[in-house]
Amino acid sequence: MPMTTNDTEERIIREARRLFIERGFENTSMSDIAQAAGINRPALHYYFRTKEKMFSAVFSDIIASVVPKIEYILTKDRPIGERIGEIVDEYLETFKEYPYLPAFILGEANRDISHLEVTVKDMGMPEYFVRIRESLQAEMAAGRLRTVPIYDVLFAFYGLMLFPVLSRNMVNAVFVTEDLSYSDILSQWKPYIVSQMEHLLLP
Repeated sequence: MPMTTNDTEERIIREARRLFIERGFENTSMSDIAQAAGINRPALHYYFRTKEKMFSAVFSDIIASVVPKIEYILTKDRPIGERIGEIVDEYLETFKEYPYLPAFILGEANRDISHLEVTVKDMGMPEYFVRIRESLQAEMAAGRLRTVPIYDVLFAFYGLMLFPVLSRNMVNAVFVTEDLSYSDILSQWKPYIVSQMEHLLLP
């Protein structure tokens, strides 16, 4: 059966994502992507005229699938611990599918934060971030959550959430055994994330 336009585009995005994550944006060329996808450069340019457009297409589906869910969960009328638990589950599912995504994003942020900012802005993500911040601040103002700087909330949550993912190779080497998998370790870590965030946020 011949490949359709959608099949080709999906293959291009899949291979571009793999190369971007493995090598970074700067060290991945359009020729690399075309070769990995099994097409020539003119064919690649038919779908994506620039590497920046390719980058946006590659990660928009990932980020756009996660951020709206985080906003939806966080604005539910439920105890903060339950909401944080759900958010942790969403991130763990994403990192299971894309285990090196956090390291890639941090690497790109350190390499060229302005490029990452433009990509996120073009995807319409800032409005979600604003609503998430405003939702937390409203709960703080109402006394349902302790008043702490939003950056403290983010530092605490993402420090707890991302370190085990960023240090995956070390965790595997030091702690994983026949009886204890990496997934087991993350599952056991989840309650500690929730309890630490409750300690920070509950009045």
